[in-house]
Amino acid sequence: MMLCQVAVHWHGGWHHGKPDEAAGFCYLNDCVLVLRQWAHVYDRILYIDLDLHHGDEVQRAFYHTDKVVTYSVHKFETGFYPGTGGLTEIGAGKGLGYTVNVPLLSGADDETLNRVIDETLFDLMDRYKPQAILLQCGVDGVAGDPHQAFNYTPGGLSSVLRKVLSRDLPTLLLGGGGYHIANAARTWTRITADILGVDINNDIPEHSFFCEYGPSFELKISPLTLANKNTDEYIKDVCDNIKKNLNLIR
Repeated sequence: MMLCQVAVHWHGGWHHGKPDEAAGFCYLNDCVLVLRQWAHVYDRILYIDLDLHHGDEVQRAFYHTDKVVTYSVHKFETGFYPGTGGLTEIGAGKGLGYTVNVPLLSGADDETLNRVIDETLFDLMDRYKPQAILLQCGVDGVAGDPHQAFNYTPGGLSSVLRKVLSRDLPTLLLGGGGYHIANAARTWTRITADILGVDINNDIPEHSFFCEYGPSFELKISPLTLANKNTDEYIKDVCDNIKKNLNLIR
């Protein structure tokens, strides 16, 4: 019996945990554990990863199966952790074509994110027809994070989640990375409110950690001045490659 259509656990999303050791601040891998459990119930599951870092260990766990498609949008540059998630990593064996990576360069913003999502994710969903979705929503790509790698805003991420939820499939939303604590709280608060259809005040209410939200003391996060290396030509090449590989999905 299904208790709800959408569930949220922002303290989850530990996608780097390995079978036998911790990695990337993840001492276990709840994403893999959930997907393995779901595989007893569903035949076609979609895993979406929006974290700044590639969901390497989720990809590794399901690289050779067609029961789970892993779709990861992340920074992919030389020397950046974990060093996986290139366009050529598309699965193997029965899983050939069922691994989809969207490698982005520094400076990706809301427009970049929503463009690659609009051009690739929904074609994938239409072809694969998943029965359930697990979405890892790390917020270390949000403007102001110490990585200073991407330039997302809460509104940009929320837009993606609302598009995914519009498909009306059983969905579990997990958290992930996010190293500016106040901005992580701001982002997940905004997304939760949008999911629930609740309007919330932009002013941060007074509470025990109020000072962490200065100097603006507002919910809103504005993008920074950060050069976006993802040119139109680069995004087109990435999307064209992904679309070609989607033909492998049956």
